[in-house]
Amino acid sequence: MIFKIKLLCCGSILASLISLNTYAQNKPNYKYNFQNPNLSVEERVNDLVSHLTLEQKIAQMCNGAPGIDSLGILPYNWWSEGLHGICRSGIATVFPQAIGLSATWNDGLHQRVADIISSEFRAKYNEALQNKEYGQRYKGLTIWSPNINIFRDPRWGRGQETYGEDPYLTGRFGVAFVKGLQGDNPTYLKTVATPKHYAVHSGPEALRHVFDAQTSARDFWDTYAPAFEACIKEGKAWSVMSAYNRYMGEAATASPFLLQDVLRDKWGFKGYVVSDCDGVADIYKTHKLVATAEEASALAVKGGCDLNCGNTYKSLTTAVEKGLITEKEIDISVKRLFTARIKLGMFDPTDLVPYNKIPANAYDLPEHRKLALESARQSMVLLKNNDHTLPLSKNTKNILVVGPNANAYEVLLGNYNGIPSSMVNVLDGIKKKMPRANITYLPGCDYTSNVISFNTIPASAFKGGIKAEYFQNQVLKGTPKAIKTEKDIDFNYTTNGPADNITNDNFSARFTGQLFVESEGDYNLGILGETGFRLFLDDVLIIDHWPKGGTKKKISLKKGLHNFKLEYFVTENVDFAELHFQWARVNPSLMNELVEAARKNDVVVFAGGISPQMEGEGGTNDRKSILLPELQTETLKKLHSAGKPIVLVLMSGSALTVNWENANLPAILQAWYPGEEGGTAVADVLFGDYNPAGRMPVTVYKSDKDLPDITDYNMKGRTYRYFEGETLYPFGYGLSYSNFTYSNLSIPKTAKVGAEVTVTIEVQNTGKVAGDEVVQVYIKDFTPSLVLPIHSLQQFRRVHLKAGEKQKVSFVLTPKSFSHLTKDVVRVTERGSFEIAVGGQQPNVKGTTSRTTQVLSQKLELTTKN
Repeated sequence: MIFKIKLLCCGSILASLISLNTYAQNKPNYKYNFQNPNLSVEERVNDLVSHLTLEQKIAQMCNGAPGIDSLGILPYNWWSEGLHGICRSGIATVFPQAIGLSATWNDGLHQRVADIISSEFRAKYNEALQNKEYGQRYKGLTIWSPNINIFRDPRWGRGQETYGEDPYLTGRFGVAFVKGLQGDNPTYLKTVATPKHYAVHSGPEALRHVFDAQTSARDFWDTYAPAFEACIKEGKAWSVMSAYNRYMGEAATASPFLLQDVLRDKWGFKGYVVSDCDGVADIYKTHKLVATAEEASALAVKGGCDLNCGNTYKSLTTAVEKGLITEKEIDISVKRLFTARIKLGMFDPTDLVPYNKIPANAYDLPEHRKLALESARQSMVLLKNNDHTLPLSKNTKNILVVGPNANAYEVLLGNYNGIPSSMVNVLDGIKKKMPRANITYLPGCDYTSNVISFNTIPASAFKGGIKAEYFQNQVLKGTPKAIKTEKDIDFNYTTNGPADNITNDNFSARFTGQLFVESEGDYNLGILGETGFRLFLDDVLIIDHWPKGGTKKKISLKKGLHNFKLEYFVTENVDFAELHFQWARVNPSLMNELVEAARKNDVVVFAGGISPQMEGEGGTNDRKSILLPELQTETLKKLHSAGKPIVLVLMSGSALTVNWENANLPAILQAWYPGEEGGTAVADVLFGDYNPAGRMPVTVYKSDKDLPDITDYNMKGRTYRYFEGETLYPFGYGLSYSNFTYSNLSIPKTAKVGAEVTVTIEVQNTGKVAGDEVVQVYIKDFTPSLVLPIHSLQQFRRVHLKAGEKQKVSFVLTPKSFSHLTKDVVRVTERGSFEIAVGGQQPNVKGTTSRTTQVLSQKLELTTKN
């Protein structure tokens, strides 16, 4: 199936020309010019907008755009999410979280991932049209991804959504994602990519609606702007999402500097700008730059924001009446929006748009799962491997698997995720890999003393099934509209309700049944859900969150059956409703059991780290510390006393400081939030079926004390480009089961200012197994009297080498690679001395360095002489 789709796209130029010629020869009678695909996009847009009233125009500027029956225009919702797969739209392929994808250091692979994601979006869109599900959120073709903000502070909760701390790496992955989403057809966009959040946005989450980010002009142009520039100028992104915060006093959603001077005038952006959700309302409600919704709306539209995620733009009618904005100014935004819809083929004959031929069921395909696995494998970063602890022998007989992430599924998904048809966690992966081994699983510990690692109560614990009664109201009132038997309580109501005749919001449910407890003891019972719920156990109210109150309860349970009743309701217009009934056994003697179990096994695999519930979006979801939670370190110390080798698998969306672990454990693997096949990928690496080659897209600092205040956007002391201290694991670092040797670095001693510089080097796999090597090129500028990065990544390439194979790798460095910003913040390339370093990691790092690769360097003089 995927081959057929790609073949279609490869021949899209010829197919489009043939189709258009056919329509020109057999021209149908179009009622309106905007329906005629033989006219220019500009002509079509002008015609369409000319038929609209002011009220109709304004209605199109909110994300939930209504249909226009008189013109045959269907309703459309502009809001769809696709960070690492289709989000909140039912079953879809879930790739590793964005930070994990960037750890592959393979932008070609990343473009393939984005291509699959866009194919699945087209499939869902085509399916929705077939089912006449018009205007539904998350089923459109305008994708609010990628997130290309700079992960400047590892405590930022949304850093997991980004491609790391480096502007160049972020730009390359952003461009690849944009190209993959938008396709290569000369006439039609496959989907619309939306780089976000523009600009200078990376926490703190708790202040994002009121914060005013302040930077030097140098930091703006050298760190915060380059990835957006690349996505616009090279990637040709057709949309951009503005940030919640202010920048230098101006609301990013209404900033003439950001949206007009830079984005359109300097970079030549031709698409539309969308606000972050309710970002326009923030202009008057939280930033308090103006007093009313009308003023905020007028300010945003005139500033360059065309589409409002939210409904604040409905006040534009009043704004026009008050003279705050003209209809002509509104027309500019409306035309940009309809330009995008025409380029998506929404008003063209169905058979003229090649992407309409993507089958409605072309998602969650085996080929897509295979790519999810390959992405997860390539994302794995081997941080430590003393005495060749890894790979583990497949003859290992006894394995203890322990840790809060060992048997967890949610940790595979990250945030802004879809729902896969099946998932493989770490424990699953090891069991499948080692079917003949004796594998013992113990939870070991929670994430922290305050964060319990719950597991969804399995269907086997509900004897006789669960009676579910569903009501199309929020108060369990009247006769149930649907009655079903459910096997468990583990639901995500993203686009579909719990039954065919129930919507996915404004409903309530009552679940009753019997819960079987196999072993007497203390249990933590938990409910994860949106919006309200309450749990009765043996007719006693245990958890009351209707809608406020506790969400978990410690209780003693006897062995046997217990009657339960769980009631639940969802309000209107909830973005994504979910309900999960979970538990966790409390065992005070667990630590002694752990140590004894470790002694009986040959090796311990500890899957720890954090979870998406401990870092994320909004509120208090920034991390307070970058250290691995103390409870896990103490558990590892106890396990270490058993004297058996421990392999630590870290799962997170950000850097975790593991000082004790690095000093005392023989092997550490960073696995991120690795997607639906994450457990398979981890097992492949642990047992040698895949040779890891991922590289860190972020710096792992040694202490919280190494970090400036999170509200300080000055880059001094941040990231590998400006941090002068010793790190635990540097940016660009990662080990392999192979060894790679570099030789014959060829760089001219001199070059003329403005000329390209070709760099070649030979890299050889001197190990015993095939593997990938990530060849990295860094440049250091010795220009005096300027505040410049220590060195900066300028190129990279992931190459595969068989054991013993040698390959010549070439790079062409453009004049921009040697440029810098003057005191007047003008980018120039001047004569001077530069150091070019090429190898498998950064040059001259302070701290841990790779023992499986090396770096060579040479100086270059740029001159004005021939």
